[in-house]
Amino acid sequence: MPRPTSATTIQRPDLGSVAMEFMEKQADFIGMQVLPPFEVAEQSGDYPVIPLEALANTPDTKRAPRGNYSRDDYEFELDSYSCVEHGYEEPVDEVEVKLYKRYFDVEKIAALRAIRTVLRAQEKRIADMVFNASNFTAHAVTNEWDDASNATPINDVNTGRLAIQAATGLDPNTLIISYSTFLDLGLVDQIIDRIKYTHPEVVRGEVSAVLLAQAFGVEKVLVGKGLYNSAKKGQTASMSRLWDKEYAMLCVTNGDGDIETPCIGRTFRWGADDPGNVIESYREEQVRSDIIRARQFTDEELINTNAAYLLSNITT
Repeated sequence: MPRPTSATTIQRPDLGSVAMEFMEKQADFIGMQVLPPFEVAEQSGDYPVIPLEALANTPDTKRAPRGNYSRDDYEFELDSYSCVEHGYEEPVDEVEVKLYKRYFDVEKIAALRAIRTVLRAQEKRIADMVFNASNFTAHAVTNEWDDASNATPINDVNTGRLAIQAATGLDPNTLIISYSTFLDLGLVDQIIDRIKYTHPEVVRGEVSAVLLAQAFGVEKVLVGKGLYNSAKKGQTASMSRLWDKEYAMLCVTNGDGDIETPCIGRTFRWGADDPGNVIESYREEQVRSDIIRARQFTDEELINTNAAYLLSNITT
């Protein structure tokens, strides 16, 4: 049958749809909800940042008959982004396709492994930026959240809410926690006491993220479940969590596509080379393999660090 030369790279929308379905179903990675994507036309460039004073000025609005209305303008600031390409390839040998076709579609598995590798790397970049005391001032809680009887996570979060509101005028809508913290919060007396009257069916230790969001008074609680192998190549695998259990973050996230909407940050995506969920393949005849590639062209940027409150000392 006809096949392209090894120099030809083919977009694979069939495998891209598999990747899309995977990303919609999987809940391990939350980074793209923390820093939602924003498509840009250029690989690098500037973007506007509207300062707080431009949003919170209080000029005299009184007008006398035949008088002029008060008017003013504002200056916005510029910050910059620079998208970088990230990718991963998975060879699919013709012999393996024939050997294992009874059990699974080798191409689809390769595509899923490739896209998951790219997304895991992105998740780690975002987690390392967000749960980072160098980027944000860390505020240690007095009673760790794994102390079920004495922890006061609602008070801790409300302290953060007041701090964000005082600094920006914004109401935080998102709490970011690790998976182990999610499990701990389901045992905390203060949380159970908050929800037990409206949801008497809830079992201690089995509180959902939706109920946690209601207890904390935020739109969503994002639970970072992702793992990665922290061992060096060739060593026995050592699985570590992408989101550090010593931290939690209250913040403002926004995924409406408007770059001027205040929020903690964005993922800039260069649309000209990365239309999203890029899966492609090319031929390597010398090894009788089709190479499946997943890639993205992005820059993850913190935009407004005042729109976040980093909590530390979360776990004993």
